[in-house]
Amino acid sequence: MRRPDWAPESIDIERPSVARMYDYYLGGSHNFAVDRKAAQALIAAIPEAPLMAQANRAFLRRSVRYLVEAGVRQFLDIGSGIPTVGNVHEIAQQAAPDARVAYVDVDPVAVAHSREILSGNDRAVVVQEDIRHPERILDHPDVRKLINFDQPVALMVVAVLHFVPDAAQPAQILKTLRAPLVPGSYLALSQATHEGRTDEEREQAIAIYQRTDSPLSYRARDEVAKFFHGFEMVEPGLVWVPEWRPDTPEGVEGAESAVYIGGVGRLT
Repeated sequence: MRRPDWAPESIDIERPSVARMYDYYLGGSHNFAVDRKAAQALIAAIPEAPLMAQANRAFLRRSVRYLVEAGVRQFLDIGSGIPTVGNVHEIAQQAAPDARVAYVDVDPVAVAHSREILSGNDRAVVVQEDIRHPERILDHPDVRKLINFDQPVALMVVAVLHFVPDAAQPAQILKTLRAPLVPGSYLALSQATHEGRTDEEREQAIAIYQRTDSPLSYRARDEVAKFFHGFEMVEPGLVWVPEWRPDTPEGVEGAESAVYIGGVGRLT
């Protein structure tokens, strides 16, 4: 397989990447044949998979708009993925030019492409790090240079925790990430759940992602709710992502098939 110019030499282009599969679902071009094959297998099992990804991306955009309107000017986006239209910095800085965004992702393609897009933007930065090492994220000099933890921060953990197994203690990871946040900070989070899925669909999805760099861990609604410990939920609470402050009434149609549940919480 020919390696494109944008693909870092360090990456394995023979193994599917969840970041590049997600890019494919969203109509992006930074993916390989192996990623498309895995993504197409999921679409064969769950035809609405691209719509799920788009619904989750729309939740990200709406939550950022809400947070800017709430006065937040600092965003720490962990598991930010390969940039597509409507990134956090684009939405936030359009509404508030002084907004600052630190992106974090473990995928080299996501980081390399983000750096290209952010070139010349001194209010946004990207670092390559794994959410399973939250201390490294918080202590990273580029994060510390841009984000002032003495002021409110929006912690974005969107569509990433289902790639963190229970053995890695996702609740403890969030507790560590929450520790430096001051009152008035927020957590925006979404997670894949098995609710509304048949056993066959769930098993097929798990099997497909087992072949990738990040196996899938579905979680029930009550498990996801615990991730917001210490935060006061913003209305309408923890819901299917299309139901979270939709732009139009039509936006909630078929919400129960979205697979992602999400919400926003405020630290008081």
